[in-house]
Amino acid sequence: MELQETVRVTGWGYEGRTVADLVEFARAIDAALVVDIRLNATSRKRDFSKTRLSENLQEDGIKYLHLPELGNPKDNREAFASPGSAANLIAHARFAHEVLDSDTGQSALRLVAGAAERGPVILLCYERDEACCHRAPVIEAVERLVQASLLTR
Repeated sequence: MELQETVRVTGWGYEGRTVADLVEFARAIDAALVVDIRLNATSRKRDFSKTRLSENLQEDGIKYLHLPELGNPKDNREAFASPGSAANLIAHARFAHEVLDSDTGQSALRLVAGAAERGPVILLCYERDEACCHRAPVIEAVERLVQASLLTR
């Protein structure tokens, strides 16, 4: 579908990776913006804590934006690690209802969708496997917003 090609948002999990890997990926897809969708932008891997990550990306000409409004509540994360399970489906539904459908979630999604219309955007979280992370439903929600915007033009 031709409209789908205009959606330029992709996920990237830093589990087992470095900031240099993220920069390389950003350059490969020509992304100038990394949107951190962790609820709390802290990490045991110091380079992936908010301030340090922002500074490192900025040195490479990549903007950083933390949107905790799109973060998955801590007590909802475990079930995301079991794709297809009943608990996973419940966790996805809860995330959609409490986060994505909230006013603040919708505002954050619109911000990401607007950025994606201008160029490739990377959504950052911890889990390397997107199927086990809340990035997947966020990406789907952004894609729906961009597609709706394109259809109403």
